Amino acid sequence: MIYIKNSLQTRIIALVIGLVLNAFGNGLTITSNMGSGIWTASAVNLNHWLGVNVGTMLFVYGVLNATTNLILIKKLDIKRFVSEVLYITFFSYFVDVFTNLLTNMGVQQLPMLVRALLSFAGVTCFCVAISLYQRANIVMHPNDDTTNILRFMYLKGNSTAAQIIDFVPPIIVVLISVIATHSIYAVNVGTLFSILLNGVIIAEADKRIWPSLKHNFKADGIEEEE
Repeated sequence: MIYIKNSLQTRIIALVIGLVLNAFGNGLTITSNMGSGIWTASAVNLNHWLGVNVGTMLFVYGVLNATTNLILIKKLDIKRFVSEVLYITFFSYFVDVFTNLLTNMGVQQLPMLVRALLSFAGVTCFCVAISLYQRANIVMHPNDDTTNILRFMYLKGNSTAAQIIDFVPPIIVVLISVIATHSIYAVNVGTLFSILLNGVIIAEADKRIWPSLKHNFKADGIEEEE
């Protein structure tokens, strides 16, 4: 059963907007220094525990997520795997661009309350971005593809439940790292905001942000080319 509802051109536009908005949102949460998303926070804690570079750890996470997606869709889709790894590469580049830009603008020197609000805004930005490119379903961050697959193949369209399940692995990593190091890093109000509201914001964005952009999703999790 296929759910292709938008033109390829529309979906590409949504993908590009989503990619840039996602990178901007992550750059905002990083420079505001009021808590990263839970996956990034887990990578930071592993860095302090094991000395593994954060960027390298995020790339490893991406590859593991891409592999998990193949297991969840029960099909060896090499194109899907390669495109998701490529997405990680471009996404990381744009995150660096926005992080450097926002740092040069002095975001890190702003009052704590302002930085907290900017962190919330950053989370909201990348949640809207996730909504856009999940609906476009051309290529996305493998982690977001995981939640998309869980949502439509296993959870009857429930984005909040999908996000909660997706947060379990990094939360476990953070807890183990805290036990090992007796310290916690990159976890603050922005992280809590993300954990509690990611799924809710994505679900609302699906309905209120570009509502004519539908979920272009095939029931077995494989996109059909147009």
